[in-house]
Amino acid sequence: MAAAFLATQALAAYSNPPSLQVPACPQLGVASFKKTVPDQKDFPPTEVALCYGDDSIDLAFTAHNETNFYYDPSQGTNEAIWEYEVMETFIALGDKDPQTYLEFEVNPNNVTFQAFIYNPTKVRADGAPFETFYINNTLEAGFTASTLLVQNQQLWGSSVSIPLGLFNVESGTAKGTKWRMNFFRTVVAQDTFPNQTLGAWSSPNKASFHITPFFGHVEFI
Repeated sequence: MAAAFLATQALAAYSNPPSLQVPACPQLGVASFKKTVPDQKDFPPTEVALCYGDDSIDLAFTAHNETNFYYDPSQGTNEAIWEYEVMETFIALGDKDPQTYLEFEVNPNNVTFQAFIYNPTKVRADGAPFETFYINNTLEAGFTASTLLVQNQQLWGSSVSIPLGLFNVESGTAKGTKWRMNFFRTVVAQDTFPNQTLGAWSSPNKASFHITPFFGHVEFI
């Protein structure tokens, strides 16, 4: 645990995550990325457009230069869709490096994964606690997702709504709140599976998405 603590402190001092201002809907703030994790090579351009309403965070993921559209059609909600192609967001309320955050994923088949993650070391240290708390009744909880594949234009996108109540934000009070978020995309083909290429808005310094000092700073304006 001492080693994990020291690693966390070093990451906090080293990382310089990006910032984004997000307006109320229908205006949008846009996070975009086109570099791999962690080596910063070329990656297919990816965008996440965000806004907030009275009761939700709304996101539009767009994956460009897509050639694979690769997923397992047998998978359902909260199964291991991250092993194939997905777009993801990690979200925590507040401006500190979070220990607990929402992980949301969607794949080209419009299958979703949503769970709260407890990552007390903030870096998913080996041998340390790392817990997943699934949200299974998504419609009842207020999640929505709609995914469109445009194969002749090599893109796919998902429009997603995540309820603000999950973060104890009362209806109509999101303006002025500060958040930590990150956005990710995985790329893999049938002939390269399970070896994925990873991309991120705020790239961690190794091939792991669960390193919270690298989460970007987001403010709802």
